[in-house]
Amino acid sequence: MIEIPSDLHKDLVPLAFLLGNWAGAGVHDFPGSEKCNFGQEVSFTHDGRDFLEYQSHSWVLDKDGNKVRPLESEHGYWRIDAARKLEVVMVRQDGVVEVWYGELAHQKPQIDLATDAVARTAASAPYSGGKRLYGYVKGDLMWVGEKQTPETSLRPYMSAQLKKVVTPEDVEHWAKALPDDLPDDGIAFFK
Repeated sequence: MIEIPSDLHKDLVPLAFLLGNWAGAGVHDFPGSEKCNFGQEVSFTHDGRDFLEYQSHSWVLDKDGNKVRPLESEHGYWRIDAARKLEVVMVRQDGVVEVWYGELAHQKPQIDLATDAVARTAASAPYSGGKRLYGYVKGDLMWVGEKQTPETSLRPYMSAQLKKVVTPEDVEHWAKALPDDLPDDGIAFFK
């Protein structure tokens, strides 16, 4: 279920499907890096202004699904205009800052992004750009990322399937929204 908060900036309504906390797992595979499964937590929040705040933390998982060590962290801001065009500014823990542009597909919750500008610190690994595809599929947030370096052509390197995280606040909100005239035994509700 996609809920549109009453204090969400009107320009962000098309991106309401992203709001919330998400968690899941995926695969990381890029030349020169360790191929691994990873866990990920993502949040999209808003404060009433015309952008979503984005945070992502991922970590390497062992064969039993336990956290081994951090993999990547990102923080950014997402905006969308009336023509469904997006602009995203993102910074990563490894000293990379990116400006992404893209669009929200017509009549479906799918976002295509591509880097427009990349700035790197001297300590960061070689990186020259990327693409991302995000989709809201049957209640899950799915994404695939592609990247390129001066030595490697653009290719997929990470993908994940994330589930919405339910918080106690969510449960309380839903409980308050239930009708007052529910049957006492609970079973009659389903008849």
